[in-house]
Amino acid sequence: MRGVILAGGTGTRLYPLTRMLNKHLLPVGKYPMICYGIDRLRRAGITDILLVVTRQSAGMYADFLGSGADLGVSITYRVQESAGGIAQALEAARDFVPPGERFVVLLGDNLFKDDLAPYVDAYLKQPAGTAKVLLKPVDDPRRYGVPVFDTGDPAWIVRIEEKPEHPGSGYCVTGIYMYDTEVFRLIRQVSPSGRGELEITDVNNLYASARKLSYDVLKDWWSDAGTFDSLREAGEKLKDALP
Repeated sequence: MRGVILAGGTGTRLYPLTRMLNKHLLPVGKYPMICYGIDRLRRAGITDILLVVTRQSAGMYADFLGSGADLGVSITYRVQESAGGIAQALEAARDFVPPGERFVVLLGDNLFKDDLAPYVDAYLKQPAGTAKVLLKPVDDPRRYGVPVFDTGDPAWIVRIEEKPEHPGSGYCVTGIYMYDTEVFRLIRQVSPSGRGELEITDVNNLYASARKLSYDVLKDWWSDAGTFDSLREAGEKLKDALP
């Protein structure tokens, strides 16, 4: 199984820190943010990793991470040429994942303590052509993509509502996804959103509408470290997470 970490994005909420440094290279505890996703994948036995980065930051990632050997992984790099959304960034993995193989996708600013291995094992038991997302209970789901569950068969999500005024559940969809290569066919079925991006929520909703989107719930701490407050919290929570 392979891993894909999406580390593009401009990090506007963290400006001016991100004026010269990509947000996924900002320090969290003792290490740059990007190291934690790599470590979570490695601990789950996933060592063949694609890192999707921007053209402006590609050299900095390569200088710091190199081949990934020092972290116990093998890193391949792809450049996301324009800010066209998460689904567009995922397209860069099309030739990285062999046909039919399954893989894990992490958004680089999603930081968490859970072991991925049990969730990966559960996904590997699902039928081909299905997907899995990881959820987390949150105080204000209106800020996130919110899953709505099938009341007749709660093992599946029927749709994801993006930042709803009246959330259908108290959970958010984290930036941790599991797919096989069917996802690349579905990406080509979605159109740019109102903000001109290919939204991963639209892709996930294609799975959901076909009852092919399962989920698990993270048990430990999780954060999308995209604000000053969450970045500070992540630094405290993860200060001793890596050797």
